[in-house]
Amino acid sequence: MYLQDLRNYQYTLPMVKGLVVDMEVKKTCIKIPSNRYNELMKAMNKSNEHVLAMGACFNEQADSHLVCIQNDDGNYQTQAISIHHQPRKVTGACFFVFSGSLKAASGYLAKTSIVEDGVMVQITAETMDVLRQALRDMKDFSITCGRADREDSQEHVHIQWIDDDHNFYNKGVISPVDGKSMEFITSVKIFHGSEFKANGKVIRWTEVFFLQSDDQDQPNGLSDPADHSRLTENVARAFCVALCPHLKLLKADGMAKLGLRVTLESDQVGYLAGSNGQPLPSRYLSDLDSTLIPVIHRGACQLSEGPVVMELVFYILEILS
Repeated sequence: MYLQDLRNYQYTLPMVKGLVVDMEVKKTCIKIPSNRYNELMKAMNKSNEHVLAMGACFNEQADSHLVCIQNDDGNYQTQAISIHHQPRKVTGACFFVFSGSLKAASGYLAKTSIVEDGVMVQITAETMDVLRQALRDMKDFSITCGRADREDSQEHVHIQWIDDDHNFYNKGVISPVDGKSMEFITSVKIFHGSEFKANGKVIRWTEVFFLQSDDQDQPNGLSDPADHSRLTENVARAFCVALCPHLKLLKADGMAKLGLRVTLESDQVGYLAGSNGQPLPSRYLSDLDSTLIPVIHRGACQLSEGPVVMELVFYILEILS
């Protein structure tokens, strides 16, 4: 899963499912599930050769976690939240960064530091090359941090391959279009996505699932969902505009969660809209057809790869005065 702002067509750090960061006294462990090798390779191959950065999942085994809090003056401060009255042994982090900028003449083997709610490790360019090769070979790797002449103050960073991760994303989630299970499907949460207001209601785009792409290594999701951000934003906007006159009726009929599945293939371009696992009633389709179909056809003409099947999720909410 990627944390993205599809409106601005930018994304932050790639995340590998099940990857966690454990921080203990003088020891940091980055744990990678063995069945996530392909995901890690894709993220690593797209990274800058001098920097390797990835987001980490919430660490359920940790008894505390790094958080970054904005103060009243606008500055950010790192804190560790922990379970009340329990000793803090393992602290989780939200991301890691390996930077290959450390000079061999600095006197340091490597440097480690906390940056916001993550961990940064500065290493030499040579160590970066060895680290990347170890990841490609799926081998554990350890880095000693601190001054070469101060063994008593040195810390260690370990990259470890662990057992397969079976905590799949979207467990128990079903499609509002037809009730299909969305487990194992790559999805992106939408922040500041399209939303439109009418008759005391607001329709808001909250998530997109990538059901199919031409990426053979990841048939249930795009290798880089940001490639289709402009198309998804245009489709979401058209869907919201088409249903704006009907928000009050849809909400009253119990259709507050809506799904829009868009198919883009060489021989098939179309959409399905539904709620509660059933297609939307026919009275809404005329407005949807006139608004959505031109947008989908334009997107299909501009798309350089295919097939692509994606499902957008929307919610109709009350406007609180």
